[in-house]
Amino acid sequence: MTTFADTFVPRRETWDTTLADFQWPQLDQFNMATACVERWARQDPNRIALICPTGQGAVENVSFQTLNRLSNQFSNVLTAFGLARGDRCAILLQQSLETAICHFGTYKCAGIALPLFTLFGADALEFRLQNAGAKILVTDRANLPKVLEVADNLPELKTIFCIDGGVETALDFHTNLTAASDTFTTQITSPDDPALLVYTSGTTGPPKGALHGHRVLLGHLPCVETAHNFFPHKGDLQWTPADWAWMGGLMNTMMPSLFYGVPVVAYRMGKFDPEKVYHLIQTHSIRNAFLPPTALKLMRQVPAPGATTLRSVLSGGEALGAGTFEWARSGLGLTINEIYGQTECNLVLGNCVVAFDPKPGSMGRPNPGATVAVVDETGIPVPAGTVGEIGIHRNHMGMFLEYWKAPEKSEAKFKNDYLMTGDVAEMDDDGFFWFSSRDDDVISSAGYRVGPTEIENCLQSHPDVIFAGVIGIPDDIRGQAIKAFIVLRKGSYTDSLKEDLIDSVKKRVSPHVAPRHIEFLDEMPMTATSKIMRRDLRLLHEESE
Repeated sequence: MTTFADTFVPRRETWDTTLADFQWPQLDQFNMATACVERWARQDPNRIALICPTGQGAVENVSFQTLNRLSNQFSNVLTAFGLARGDRCAILLQQSLETAICHFGTYKCAGIALPLFTLFGADALEFRLQNAGAKILVTDRANLPKVLEVADNLPELKTIFCIDGGVETALDFHTNLTAASDTFTTQITSPDDPALLVYTSGTTGPPKGALHGHRVLLGHLPCVETAHNFFPHKGDLQWTPADWAWMGGLMNTMMPSLFYGVPVVAYRMGKFDPEKVYHLIQTHSIRNAFLPPTALKLMRQVPAPGATTLRSVLSGGEALGAGTFEWARSGLGLTINEIYGQTECNLVLGNCVVAFDPKPGSMGRPNPGATVAVVDETGIPVPAGTVGEIGIHRNHMGMFLEYWKAPEKSEAKFKNDYLMTGDVAEMDDDGFFWFSSRDDDVISSAGYRVGPTEIENCLQSHPDVIFAGVIGIPDDIRGQAIKAFIVLRKGSYTDSLKEDLIDSVKKRVSPHVAPRHIEFLDEMPMTATSKIMRRDLRLLHEESE
């Protein structure tokens, strides 16, 4: 059986020495379920893995032994319903015990987990489920209707489970779980065997599925350790408002915490409420959190209750800003460690206040094991102080395997062995990275990377819309807000049209990508090849301000 040191990152007197002495583990076999659940169930079976608030003040504490048993049962269910090595199991659930069961049960039988955001509409779900060829899906009663709406277009989706009981064509998740054996022999997997498929938005075309191997978890650990000020400490307890369907919730928080045997609070509030967040932190004595900048900016809007139980907070997904950084020192009583990464390769830059002084507004320095540079358009590193694109060397343990069913896009993502992130930045003489802009049209709103294509396609499906162009505009809370420019069919304008268009995106794609602003144009700026000139749309917005 593979054994692990208590921590991966060596503690040295200087950060440069820490970086120099770090080495990635060399493993022939690695399975995330074994590393996060099975080994703790053997070593310390009663240790708490998940803390699940159930409402009205009630809490369900789930031990590693229980999580191991339940995920064994789900592995047997998956096997009985035909899930084989490499098949995809879709998970359309919020933070919950069932979500963890589905992930680890899938990894145990060498399947590929496909996490899906519960705010996705039917169109967004249809594309991802169809493209991924998901064979099995687990959801709840609230999200089931969206799946059933498009089920006829998903020939590879053979079985749907509902965690709230059998309904319509969905099987009862818990009944099948209870009937299954709680003994299962985890399939042998290598670090490179596919395990996780997460879709990420781009500027052109539909979302792309970033396929990760089991080693993706190992790739996150150096930053988790350092950005949480040398995690774990005795008594640590993790929570994030970020959904476990995204890398930020799943791989910044849930999975690495369990790897270290640290309990995770599984709680997703419907609408982010800063006062409820402060209450949650105090009630459960939460010590560590991943809080996206938007969450922190909202928390800043209400009086902080004073000293909290928080020991460490990491933040990323968009620029935090020096103002929020300084507020946290007084409002939360700690220094936030900003981090940076992408779905394709996450947590490659970061800060560690106990090792070096962060620079407010900076994205941090390369983490142990990460070769990150500012590069030119050919992937060649440029000198400090030069603006270029952030590149991540492909030798990182957390690097994705490929884009699902898109080998040409996988190859095009790299130049000179550097993954080209599309983020423009510069590095100073001390090795800190400073974000400048996106070199494409991806919108960063409230911590989500939003591609304009899905939104534009949805808007253009309205019978009165001829053209739709979508951009991000500055927003004090979200970083960027989504704005749509619309060219209408002549004479079709009505006073209610804006709300109708916004509602259509909320329902068909997702509320989190619905435009907050709409402007109607007589003519859409287009290239000679009929591509929308979003740069011109940004200029139009600036002129209207």
